[in-house]
Formats: sequence, C-alpha cells, structure tokens
Amino acid sequence: MNVKEIRALFPILHQEVNGHPLVYLDSAATSQKPLPVIEAVERYYKEYNSNVHRGVHTLGTKATDAYEGAREKVARFLNAPDPAQIIFTRGTTSALNLVAWSYARAVLEPGDEIVLTPMEHHSNLIPWQQAAKATGATLKYVPLRPDGTIAVEDFAQTVTARTKIVAVTHVSNVLGTINPIKTFAAIAHEKGAVIVVDGAQSTPHMKVDVQDLDVDFYAFSGHKMCAPTGIGVLYGKRHLLEQMEPIEFGGEMIDTVELYDATWKELPWKFEGGTPIIAGAIGLAAAIDFLESIGLDASAPTRSGWPATPSSAAGHRRRDGVRAGGARWARHLQRGGGSSPRCGHGARLPRHCRAGRAPLRPAPHALAGGDGHGAGQLLPLQHGRGDRQTGRRTPVRKGVLHNVLG
Repeated sequence: MNVKEIRALFPILHQEVNGHPLVYLDSAATSQKPLPVIEAVERYYKEYNSNVHRGVHTLGTKATDAYEGAREKVARFLNAPDPAQIIFTRGTTSALNLVAWSYARAVLEPGDEIVLTPMEHHSNLIPWQQAAKATGATLKYVPLRPDGTIAVEDFAQTVTARTKIVAVTHVSNVLGTINPIKTFAAIAHEKGAVIVVDGAQSTPHMKVDVQDLDVDFYAFSGHKMCAPTGIGVLYGKRHLLEQMEPIEFGGEMIDTVELYDATWKELPWKFEGGTPIIAGAIGLAAAIDFLESIGLDASAPTRSGWPATPSSAAGHRRRDGVRAGGARWARHLQRGGGSSPRCGHGARLPRHCRAGRAPLRPAPHALAGGDGHGAGQLLPLQHGRGDRQTGRRTPVRKGVLHNVLG
C-alpha cells in the first residue's frame, strides 16, 4: 500500500481548506482517524451496542467479546505477559494519575525521592508534584545536556537508594528526544525504584515491548495512534497492580457489596469502575490492526534518519543549523523554564513561538538508532507553522503517517 492509497483511507482529508487540499500536521496533538477505525466504531453502535460483563443476551455477549478482545490485542501489541495487566483508561493522563494516586501515595514516605526529567509533559509532571506534596517526598530532576538529551551517567547519579519512583517520557514532545528506557529501567531497578514511562509519543511510531524494556508501568493514548479520543492504556507489572487500590468506585469493579463494606474484582476490572469505554476500546483494536497492516517499521524512524516513503524525499528537506534551535530550547529547560497555560509540553514557550513565528519542531522522520541501549538521542528539528492566536507549538509527527496526512 503506497502513501496515496493510505491517505485515501482518511475521510477528513477529502476536503479543501482555504482553497487547498487539507494538510494536517498536528498529529502530535491528535491523529486523524482512518476508515477502518471509523467503521469499527460505527459497526458497534449500529449492530451490537450493549453494555459489557452484565447481560447474557446476544448483543451483550458480542460487545463483551469485542471489548475483551481489544484488551487481548493491546496485550499482544505491547508484548504484555497477560491481558489482565492491561487497564483501559481515558488516556495517558488518566493512566499516569492512577499510578500517582494509587501506587505512589501508598509507598512514598517523607524523604523518599521521585526522579523526573525537565522534558516531561504536564501529565507526567503535575501528578508527581501532587504526590510529593501529599507524602513529603522530594522531587529530583535529571539534568539535560545542551543538546536536549540525557546522559546515562547523569541519570545514574540522580537516582539514589532513596529514589522510590522514576517517571520519564519515552519520546519527548518538547525536544523529540528518545530516551534509552531499557537502560533507565535497569538503573532504577538496581537502586530499588520502579519506573513509570509516558509512552504517548512513542507507541504510535515504534514497536514497544514492555517485557524487553522491563518497565513497571507504561501509559499511552489511543487518539495519538489513529484510535478514537477518550481511550488509553495503563500497563503494569502484575504484583504492583495487585497491591494497588482502585481510585474510582461503583459498578463493574466490585465483587461483593454489603451495607458497610465491599470487595473488588480481580485485575483488570477493579480499576475500570462504571460502564467502560467500549467503543473506544473497539476503535483502539481497529487502529492497532491498521498500523500493523501498514507496518510500524514504515511509520517509525529509520537509522538513516528519513522515512522510507515515496513522498519523503520530495516533500521534506533538511535545513542546516536547525539543531541549534533544539539546543536553545534545551538550554531554556536547563535554566528551569516553568510551565505555561498556553503550552502542554511542560516548559514556557520560547519567544519566537509566543510571537507567532514558525517554531522549531521534530522533523517528520525517524529516530537515529532506535535500539534503546545508548544515550538519549535527539530528533532533528524543522520549521513548521505556529498558531498566531494561541502561540501553541504543534510538533509534527514522524514517518509514513506524517507523509499521509501532510
């Protein structure tokens, strides 16, 4: 399937904006949805809309099979040992908050450390700030190098015997840096800490093997990988999930209920109170099928740096000196640039972004050397269109789907 054929599967692109064919470059915020995903959700609502795990009628059985089938598909997608270790959430934010509320507050004590990086999205920053305030734990940050990467030796020096939790992004939407998660996990475990990984920007573009990475928790959102909005996933190691308490209570997640007490279902359902996101889970399964039919190797980075797609050479041109822009952004974070309500990336917007000029952003190609064993690597940056009204920086996604949508 070539790029033109793939693009044809996105109905939203069959329109003109300002007299030109629609070009969509904001997939880092949310991706567009292909026909197979739209049709899967539509089919659920038209043919077997029903609640799950409750009714014994035909529609209920079909809906339950589809919902739990989606869980099994996600488990295979991540190479999780057991589908019970896949918790459906509203997205990465909900997944990370679940860990920060249920796990962190149970294990942290005054003087314990939570290690973060300055490149974290707000969703992987604010929950840990609140956990630290609630428990008396201390936040520590791994320093950034001038090029926006993290040196393994700096990471190893920051994580100590007092560190209980390490929370880090797999691929930064601030800098485009790909962190060596497998190496980070080994260091964290050697010091007795658990590692929580934000996979929102990595899961759509590279093969993620949670067993090989040896992460304790891994979170991602469906809407960034062609699935519907409102569906996400938390993967966790079984022994950690089993010791965690639910943070939402109600139907579906209970085992027994008495007037003054209740008990919870086993994994994964104890974390999925109320009617779950059935259509979203079904759409996520269809999105996984879609991405795998294209091949994640096609939407992921190549070692040469450019995606192996017909339009890549003609549609994109590397600009000399753009890496300096990434370094300037990194230096801003090194100086402790704070958060801004206009930016979801965990750093105040640089001046050229606030002024509505074209910001620097990750180029639409792959990560150099994605074996996950070396130091963090920085994606080259390219100029793109900023939003003059909001000043919002909208990173361009990488690989074939960028070329399809752009």
